[in-house]
Amino acid sequence: MSRIEECFDAIQKNKKKALIPFLTAGDPSPDITATLMHKLVDAGSDIIELGVPFSDPMADGPVIQRASERALAQKTNTDDVFNIVKEFRIKDKLTPIILMGYLNPIEIMGYSKFIEKASKVGVDGLIVVDLPPEESAELQEALKLHDIDQIFLLSPTTIDDRISRICDTASGFLYYVSLKGVTGSNQLDVKKVEEKIKKIRTKTTLPLAVGFGVKDAEVAQAIGSISDAVVIGSALVEKIAENTGNTEEMIQEVSSFISSLRKALDNI
Repeated sequence: MSRIEECFDAIQKNKKKALIPFLTAGDPSPDITATLMHKLVDAGSDIIELGVPFSDPMADGPVIQRASERALAQKTNTDDVFNIVKEFRIKDKLTPIILMGYLNPIEIMGYSKFIEKASKVGVDGLIVVDLPPEESAELQEALKLHDIDQIFLLSPTTIDDRISRICDTASGFLYYVSLKGVTGSNQLDVKKVEEKIKKIRTKTTLPLAVGFGVKDAEVAQAIGSISDAVVIGSALVEKIAENTGNTEEMIQEVSSFISSLRKALDNI
């Protein structure tokens, strides 16, 4: 059983909901990312989604785009991302870590080399935003060799046949993008999300995480009540950005924000 499977198994046995925060590796600097990851876990996070900075993050809204820009300005590269995970694993060998990014940096390094390095430092899952399942066979084969889950995105516009194909291909969990558009979008309709989640559940037993549009504890609780996990991205990255010049205050703000989401999910 993978770390991701163990995590969801424990959460479901305890009748809880998973909290999955997203942050960009190297934002505001590579030196602080592992510390922030530990603080996220201390505040109640179950799984960490770590963004691999990229110069053309097409699925991301302005908040996460700027996070990538800040990380790249600090010269954060793919090897730095692996080093951050390695540093995190010194103290935490239990919390699953998912890398989220784009195909280009993986292709530059090469599938085998990228996945070998990811496995060696303790990465548990991979989301490649711009790699459709129809074109992922080679990557998936390499991931299976190293017991790394390939996590796919589903959206409001994903048709039934494609949902079935993705459900058959994915492992770990499924990530439902609750809104059309990029990260940080607004106008989340919980009822529509619920309808789609029910449809997806007829095709898979994998846990379902929902992200995009989760701004605060109230929205997190509403989404948590209809899913297995809540992903919080832009709202958290914004807290980091607002406090870039003051590390102590940044940690306090981030911890307080995640704690509020944890409390809301625990009160479902």
